[in-house]
Amino acid sequence: MRTWREIRGFPLAILLLLINQLGVNTGFYLLIPYLAVHLSEDLGLSATVVGIVLGVRNLSQQGLFLLGGSAADRLGARGVIIAGCALRTVGFGLFALGDGLTVLLTASVLSGLAGALFNPAVRAYLTLEAGERKAEAFALFNVFATTGALIGPLIGSALLLVDFRTSALTAAGIFAVLTLAQALVLPARAVTPSANSVLGDWREVIGNRGFVAFSVAMVGMFTMENQLYLLLPDSARRATGWDGAAGLVLLVGTLTGLGLQLRITRALKKTGSRARWVGVGLTLMGLAFIPPMTVRGTARGGAGDAVLGALPVLAGALLLCLGLMIAQPFAMELIAHFGRPELSGTYFGLFYLFSGIAAAVGNAIVGWAMDAGHGAGMPWLPWTCCLALGLASATGVAWLHHRRVLPARVTPLPAPA
Repeated sequence: MRTWREIRGFPLAILLLLINQLGVNTGFYLLIPYLAVHLSEDLGLSATVVGIVLGVRNLSQQGLFLLGGSAADRLGARGVIIAGCALRTVGFGLFALGDGLTVLLTASVLSGLAGALFNPAVRAYLTLEAGERKAEAFALFNVFATTGALIGPLIGSALLLVDFRTSALTAAGIFAVLTLAQALVLPARAVTPSANSVLGDWREVIGNRGFVAFSVAMVGMFTMENQLYLLLPDSARRATGWDGAAGLVLLVGTLTGLGLQLRITRALKKTGSRARWVGVGLTLMGLAFIPPMTVRGTARGGAGDAVLGALPVLAGALLLCLGLMIAQPFAMELIAHFGRPELSGTYFGLFYLFSGIAAAVGNAIVGWAMDAGHGAGMPWLPWTCCLALGLASATGVAWLHHRRVLPARVTPLPAPA
């Protein structure tokens, strides 16, 4: 009940952005996890072509975050959010209606560009609207995003019983509704003209050494978070011998976030610095990979063995989610205070450019460690890699805090006009 009271206490713009993120993740995870199967099995495309289509989508999104952030600063976050949702509507619609490679590549580019636009823009808008309650706003943002990431695959699995096009059209319909909602309800805010060129703004942000160092130190958070979709589900399936065990990993994260995210953020905000809690959260995320190390092989017995095999993996998922709930809201809050408020979109854009690269490289390393570990009889190898990465990120943030590189005091940004 307290969570719902907290939600109602925010202005309409933030409520709409929370619902928007729920819809964004629902529509995204309703479609994208099943896209590769559609391309290879339904359309008969080669693995190379499938990789190109998926790679173009990732590159279009991860590589253009900085451009999307600058657009939010110069054109206004509201318009960029609406444009991003509209582009993803078109992109997902093309996946439903087109079978040719040109159409599929166009759909990939549009859907990726959409994410590059609205991801930094939403966070910049949220930062300005939330005032001194930014940490709580980002905490709720995480809850809605995680819920959408759980709901999406469930709906997608059901719709695939009809066909892939039904899934794609449903996802496009969700983004069409979101586009209309933002256009009708999201308030427009005055944009402060920049005295610099776009390149000048980029040089200012990239030249902020403290921010760049913080962004590099935080790459571990995104790599570890991604293991909720790679390493932990794979381990859950191996430990239990049941494919459905992978869904339990996401269920643990979603339920934990719904029940505890806002309580944790509100309680920790009252004591200690933001940087301290970011470091604590990263440390806990790293330690989360220790319990699954105890799992040995695939369960061969009955239900009892399957449960015993799943418990260490689910314990790891729980610790990982708790660490993420501690670190992420305060990390987002810190980003907004590294530079001028009118460049908040550019700061978020660069931060998510780093995170996108980190997630891609980190997943490749973890995937290699999974294959190498199983082949060499060292199943602990990927878990050790993630543990080391978490502790390294936590150490990096602690060092920056000790050197007084991070914003020491988080004060409210000017109220939006």
